Amino acid sequence: MANLNFVLCADDFGMSEAVSRGLLEVAAAGRITAASAMTSLPDWPRAARDWSATRPAADLGLHLTLTAGAPLGAMPQFAPSGVFSGPGALAAGALAGTLPLEEIEAEIGRQIDAFCDALGATPTHVDGHQHVHVLPGVRDALFAALSQRGLTQAVLRDSSDRPRRILRRGAFVAKATKVNALALGFRRAAGRIGFALNDGFAGYSDFSARYDAAQFAAYLEAPGVRHLVMCHPGRVDDALRRLDPVTEAREAELAFLMSPAFTELLAARGAALVRFSSWLTRP
Repeated sequence: MANLNFVLCADDFGMSEAVSRGLLEVAAAGRITAASAMTSLPDWPRAARDWSATRPAADLGLHLTLTAGAPLGAMPQFAPSGVFSGPGALAAGALAGTLPLEEIEAEIGRQIDAFCDALGATPTHVDGHQHVHVLPGVRDALFAALSQRGLTQAVLRDSSDRPRRILRRGAFVAKATKVNALALGFRRAAGRIGFALNDGFAGYSDFSARYDAAQFAAYLEAPGVRHLVMCHPGRVDDALRRLDPVTEAREAELAFLMSPAFTELLAARGAALVRFSSWLTRP
């Protein structure tokens, strides 16, 4: 069996204190190799301090947020009420070409700056909460905000994958195929600018309270040459319940990642966790 090296990235650091605490527990134990931070949410400054104090052997990037909580600055067209709308409205505007892209680019810039100001470092990678970063229009605003700050070395998440890989995994095929459609053209556009991207992506879930070795094993099927798997470990508090429908499922993911079953699965599959720098050196 060929060895498989892959990046395991936990999303939603900074979403709430409990989510951040649980995610940092997994990072400190070496069970993930990357995390992505929501810098527009209230827990971010505290979470950033904890990350800096703990210094886990994992990369930290930006989890662009346009569908949860509130923007860091005024967005009179995109968020006139002062809070973000859900992913459906954003996707509809993206496909219709009606998004106020100048406002979105400015907000992306604010979230990047909040990351850099809190950590004194730039994000190693960028992705999006609910994959908003791949949407038409939003992707262009992201490319512009990163380029203006000289951050074209950041790794961008390609949330799509080849259809035959998705079908071979057989894991939440409908969800993965839907994101594939929304991400059409993202990889080519990012590559033209010179961003590095993953090749192979998995981790889609129905966020049930069941998360086990059988489910995770599917994510390791049909890997790309630079394979990236997302996960959402964390703990639950009232702040999370107000922000996001995914609650107890985070505890289930955390429990599995911290269990012997996780390390046993990796050993049985000849799989090893690596950081972005080990293989994402070019688009």
